Amino acid sequence: MLTTQYSPWLLLVCLLVGAGYAALQYSAKAPWSKHLNYALAGLRFAVVSFLCYLLLGPFIKSTTTHTEQPTVVLAVDNSQSVELFTPKNVLSQATSGLGKLAETLRGRGFTVETRTLTSTTARPAALDSLRFGAATTDLDRLLSDTRETYDGRNLAGVVLLSDGLVNQGRSPAYSEFSFPIYSVAVGDTIPKKDLRLTGLTYNRVAFSGNKFPIEAELGFEGYAGGAATVELRDGSRVLDSRRVALPAGRRRVRTTFQIVAPAPGKRRYDVRIVPQPGEFTALNNQRTAFIEIVKGKLRVLLAGAAPHPDLKALRAAILANDNFDLTLALPGMEPLKAGADFDVAILHQLPAQGGLGNEILAQVKARKTPAFYILGAQSDLAAYNQLGTGLTIQPRGSQTDEVTPVPNPGFARFATDEESARRFAQYPPAPVPFGDYRLGAGAEAALWQQVGRVATQKPLLVFGGPADARRATLLTDGSWQWRLSEAVAHDDRPEAYDRLVIRTLQLLTQNANKKRLDVYPTQDAFGTQDDVTLGAETYNAVFERLYNQKIDLVLTDGKQQARRFSFANAEDGAPLHLGPLPAGLYKYQARAALGGQAQQDAGELLVQSQPLEALESKADHNLLAQLSRRNGSRLYYPAQLDKLAQDILKANYKPVITAEEDLKDLINLKWLFFVILAFLTVEWAVRKYSGSV
Repeated sequence: MLTTQYSPWLLLVCLLVGAGYAALQYSAKAPWSKHLNYALAGLRFAVVSFLCYLLLGPFIKSTTTHTEQPTVVLAVDNSQSVELFTPKNVLSQATSGLGKLAETLRGRGFTVETRTLTSTTARPAALDSLRFGAATTDLDRLLSDTRETYDGRNLAGVVLLSDGLVNQGRSPAYSEFSFPIYSVAVGDTIPKKDLRLTGLTYNRVAFSGNKFPIEAELGFEGYAGGAATVELRDGSRVLDSRRVALPAGRRRVRTTFQIVAPAPGKRRYDVRIVPQPGEFTALNNQRTAFIEIVKGKLRVLLAGAAPHPDLKALRAAILANDNFDLTLALPGMEPLKAGADFDVAILHQLPAQGGLGNEILAQVKARKTPAFYILGAQSDLAAYNQLGTGLTIQPRGSQTDEVTPVPNPGFARFATDEESARRFAQYPPAPVPFGDYRLGAGAEAALWQQVGRVATQKPLLVFGGPADARRATLLTDGSWQWRLSEAVAHDDRPEAYDRLVIRTLQLLTQNANKKRLDVYPTQDAFGTQDDVTLGAETYNAVFERLYNQKIDLVLTDGKQQARRFSFANAEDGAPLHLGPLPAGLYKYQARAALGGQAQQDAGELLVQSQPLEALESKADHNLLAQLSRRNGSRLYYPAQLDKLAQDILKANYKPVITAEEDLKDLINLKWLFFVILAFLTVEWAVRKYSGSV
């Protein structure tokens, strides 16, 4: 439809202008015929009227309609437990039934797509290529990702094929979904006769020469009243073996091994239940403990300008780890002794306004001790800017922003797992100084600030400073709220906050060396499904950061088989990706030529086997039934997939028709220019041919 934003009465004005112009041009006697004169006048009238009309800004208004058919998503729990504990004939019936269901729905106009635990948004899974090999089950993420992917689309419902066993993430029963969930139950609700090692409890670090415990938890079905043999192994050598009673009326028991820590280094200990006759599977009979043996505890100074809730939160996070000794110092209340010894200092709101606590700062500076600065309302930012932390702050008055932490994906010194990132997103906002931030050479932000729902690239946690005295800075004194809220939400287990504090201290002390080549694992330990990554830092002779240096690396497993890699440390901090590796303790050696001098580094990394899918054999169909009832559906079994198809069709899901309007300015149509030019050219040619200019 052709229209304009002005009054349609102006069209008459355009016609009058065209008519007047034509009359003025062709009213005089002409050397050509009367009919030709009328034709030329009409041509001039049309061109001038149309040019005047273009001055009114006309546009073409078109409406396009789109019809979106209802979509049904087949969400398949393709975890190992489904194949391991579902009878083969039942699983075959379920997968073939899903294929028939998809064919039936497509024949009735539905769009059917398949998603699994391991599929991505860009590449949905295909039913004919299903493989039940996922090492963990996170049904909440599977359904939440489906909700986000199909947000705003005509999603009729989700058919969820699962055994209901969840071993990662939270239970989907606590999430809200706006679409019907048609659950199809597989697995086996009858417990298998089985012994399994359900958990190991131990400290990841022990001190050389000290005894440390490894506590094993045994689960059992069908062996009540008997006993099981549990072994503790160091490689092929059995360190301890004991007979554990399996009391009637219980499903789990615990036993504890005591070990004397050997020389410093990383050690691997296997705890194994000896298989018994009639046991369903031995896949869950063994677990591995990786323990780092160190010489002594890390000594931490926690100093503050004044009593503050942050100090209590930091103290609790540090003391939750047995590898730290803590000294507390408060000016005027608990002064720091002159001979106090410490490996790393946490300086809360120091330097402070009025010079409070300067004697503590002097000791930290004199010792070149790595320091973790926490800024707050009492901080003297002008004095802080002179410390060489790698960060300078130019505040704008006393204003603050309320922010939550967001991990920087380009920071490779330590990785933030997905669960920690989810917990960070749930933290309450904390105040940071409002102003301009500038990172110095070699400084990196581990956390960014998120203001409301807007993720910025303003730093929140920064690592910087010289190589021989590393510095870290947290720009808020409100982190105590984070630990408190996380403890409330997660059964008094603020693991993400505590891990962030401990990793910050470990990174500060690990960096307080003078190695020019530093290659390190980005996590304490990796799972067999993880992409194993190594970070790398290189320095010149005066310990300034170098980038894009060629590094050769040899990775050796426990069988002395070597893998060789060559890479360069990029400026964006991207690590070396080794991909998934089998479980075990690996040693690596790295070499590089820096400034014409050969440098080398060595270390170890741990890859742990986590047989989560074999730990529980009894399917949880109650969870599936609950999910379906809450979302307007019911539970089905593989033999009822035809009934499921009928129920979906009876629900009478309709296509969604949407209309989209498109406005296009008429003057932007290039072909109109050539039409007008052609008309004028014809008029001129006729006049010229007929004896006039």
